[in-house]
Amino acid sequence: MGKDKEKKDKQFPLIVHKVARLFEPPKKFIEPFVKKGQVVADLGCGPGYYSLHFAKILGQKGKVFSVDSDERSIDALNKKAQKHGYKNIEAYTSSASDLPFIEDNSIDFIFANGLLCCIAPNQVEFAVNEIKRILKPNGRAYLSAAKGSLAYMTAEEWEKILNEFKVEKREDKRAEYTAEVSLK
Repeated sequence: MGKDKEKKDKQFPLIVHKVARLFEPPKKFIEPFVKKGQVVADLGCGPGYYSLHFAKILGQKGKVFSVDSDERSIDALNKKAQKHGYKNIEAYTSSASDLPFIEDNSIDFIFANGLLCCIAPNQVEFAVNEIKRILKPNGRAYLSAAKGSLAYMTAEEWEKILNEFKVEKREDKRAEYTAEVSLK
């Protein structure tokens, strides 16, 4: 078995998600991408920090598909959604490389913040294909990938991913790659 086949999706302790909130306030960070009534997929949602904000913005007629491979994170999200009365969140424990519960061309906006660098390397292509499958023809996606020892991602792999999309905007930051993309 090769090295890539042995690797699994990376999962971060819940405290990592809490620290990340300090650097990415949701109001500023996600509001420009969505509006009331849309359907959003929060892939690699962790305990749902952004999912809860999406649910609030989208309103009762909108929907958030929240997906994470860590069952504890999904349990935490479900408890928070129930506590706040959000009924427009569907949370799933799954890899982003396998999203059979989301219909083709049904998502207005995909939020994959720090996702692609944490997926097992042999599953990245499947995750990219799922993103392309579920995104509406006029939909958009926000992709980001960490750099360095915490991530599986290399600059070459990031470029390969971006070649699958029409790149609307991109940044190569010190610690991460980011891009806003749509379908070609």
